[in-house]
Amino acid sequence: MKGIIPKSKAKGTDICATDYYKYIIRSDLGCYMQTSNINQGSDISIFNLHPACKNGDHYLGDWGSRFYIIKGKFYRRVTDLMTDSDAVVYSLHPNCQGGDHYFSDSGCFYIIFQEKGTLRKTTNMNQDTDAQEIPLPPNWINILYFWAVQDHFNFLKASSEWGVEFCCAFSYKDNCADVYSVHPDVLNFLPGGLSVTKGPAIGIWENIKNIKNDSKTLMIWEKNITKKVGYNKEKMTQITHNWKIGASATIESGELAKLIAKFQLSFSAEYGGSHVSTEKENWDEMTEVVEKIKFELKPDEHVYLWQYKLCLGEEPVLFCRDLTADDEPNPPTQVPLPPAQP
Repeated sequence: MKGIIPKSKAKGTDICATDYYKYIIRSDLGCYMQTSNINQGSDISIFNLHPACKNGDHYLGDWGSRFYIIKGKFYRRVTDLMTDSDAVVYSLHPNCQGGDHYFSDSGCFYIIFQEKGTLRKTTNMNQDTDAQEIPLPPNWINILYFWAVQDHFNFLKASSEWGVEFCCAFSYKDNCADVYSVHPDVLNFLPGGLSVTKGPAIGIWENIKNIKNDSKTLMIWEKNITKKVGYNKEKMTQITHNWKIGASATIESGELAKLIAKFQLSFSAEYGGSHVSTEKENWDEMTEVVEKIKFELKPDEHVYLWQYKLCLGEEPVLFCRDLTADDEPNPPTQVPLPPAQP
């Protein structure tokens, strides 16, 4: 399968907006994406996420280019996610706690409570001023991400036969929303996005050598085997070609692409991953290495050498270091990597 991971399953990840820019927050990557247009992939830049601004439960921006980071029963207001500038912490009013989605627009904050099926509107999350609560519009249920900007409510939907799309409504009463596709350069930064642009992760055993003793006597076979080991940096770095990495960012494009790929492989199959941990594998740039192999083969014995590689769609991403040998012509069935930790 393939698809975007919803924010309910990706702590520290969210989409928010200010007057002009839209932001995709990835605490797991330690950075965020800024773009002027999610549909067109315009003006994309990547910036560091300040440590104090990481791992929020929710992120929202407002009309004054301020950001709100909600953690539990409190929220932090800053003017810059990269520097944590002008930070102030407030408590959330009890009526504003425990929401599934938060966003703001035109001087108001909106909170979605999925289980209650309600949308709460307030002008102050600390005091719950001017509060209203209405039934949640039918097409606002089970949405992956919400954000709002300039009197437009936006929500990212699960992947369909048309790809990943977001809807734009002029008010919470508007059920006839306009629909737009998400640009591939933006998709690649979203958790699970590589499964949409590249294809779901798949592990493949590749047969790299067959050895057979055709004689009637014991045979010692000893030779050098050339194999690929490491990360396909050349291919994966292509996803960052249209991203401008901020001058103060501590990660360069190649390392960021590697980190995105590593996380994608660790995701569950539901979101296009393999659910494996690759931390102990060699993530240096792919190279060919020579390994000396020695076998003692009995008469008519056949040995097959296999190497495991992880791909996204048809593109190899990671070639694992260790080889496996057996006497079966069919690929091994076991996965040689530990499961990813939740």
